Amino acid sequence: MRSTLVAALVACADSPHRSAARRFVRGLSADELQFIAGFLGFCVLDSSAQASASRTQWAERIAAYQQASAGCLPCRSADLEHKMILALEYLCRSGVPRKSLSAHA
Repeated sequence: MRSTLVAALVACADSPHRSAARRFVRGLSADELQFIAGFLGFCVLDSSAQASASRTQWAERIAAYQQASAGCLPCRSADLEHKMILALEYLCRSGVPRKSLSAHA
């Protein structure tokens, strides 16, 4: 399952950023990969969200994902903060197209 998550997250990255995204996600645990994949799925399904452009807006969307899935994520608070940082880094390194993560696109 880990290799499938790595491949899926690399495929979500913009073409010029795929090698950087691959290097980044290869160093993550399966749990961290699942968190990022879950967040990306949340972005696709969140019909109220607008396309994010800044790191602050991404952080707000990750926080909304954490709240929405609070009962589903078996994590401590410190673990969630760590995963939020990893998700932000993935988004910044991968050049994920913001419009592709919105149901409005």
